[in-house]
Amino acid sequence: MKKIILSGKEICKSFPGEQTQERVLNHVNLDLYQGDFTIIMGSSGAGKSTLLYALSGMDGMTEGTVFYKGQNISSMSEKQMAALRAEEFGFVFQQTCLVSNLTLLENVKAAGYLKKSRTGRETDKQAGELLLRMHAEKAKDRLPSQASGGEAQRAAIARAVINHPGILFADEPTGSLNKKNTREVLNLFTMLNQEGQSILMVTHDIKAAIRGNRIIYLEDGQIIEERKLPVYREDRAKDREKEVSEWLAAMDW
Repeated sequence: MKKIILSGKEICKSFPGEQTQERVLNHVNLDLYQGDFTIIMGSSGAGKSTLLYALSGMDGMTEGTVFYKGQNISSMSEKQMAALRAEEFGFVFQQTCLVSNLTLLENVKAAGYLKKSRTGRETDKQAGELLLRMHAEKAKDRLPSQASGGEAQRAAIARAVINHPGILFADEPTGSLNKKNTREVLNLFTMLNQEGQSILMVTHDIKAAIRGNRIIYLEDGQIIEERKLPVYREDRAKDREKEVSEWLAAMDW
């Protein structure tokens, strides 16, 4: 039986509307399992990114509780939450959010220095090795503005995983990339997951969604359906894409 690594209970999120509170998440319950590559899909405005931010502690909730490895993280102070995010959670966004005046290598190192159990020399070595694995080593001494979009995003993935996070959160990580770079980034996510990395990814792209082994479909702030898939195989990608496309069409996606 798979082990639950993160669990959201009765999550609600509301924002002030013109006359009443607008509820974006409506009593969502979701368990994430160790080693899974979980995808969140849904139409625009369904609450996909809001749910990811609530589960990761990046944003607060109106109601609900989140547990990480059995610990209630909803009641943590901002200082405690920042420490948890630094050491246990990794983040990749549509925009790389790299520090503009640091090189790609320096960006990865900066994240690595937050892990106190490792020496600076060990961090420097690992940062270089990660950029090599992420096929961004040729751009390691460039500033983000000097690197291609694909190089910068691959460096952002290296930054996200340098501290061996329990969960890697990704919000539309290929949304700003061309076809070639999208494929390269998705291959990296697949590689990381097949090595045991737990991933939660929000996407609207079917080619990205089929990389997961579990797809959660969100509508009007509620989970209405989910689909479980076998481990991703490149030689069966077309059949998998057809299967998921038909499933989504049945829900008027």
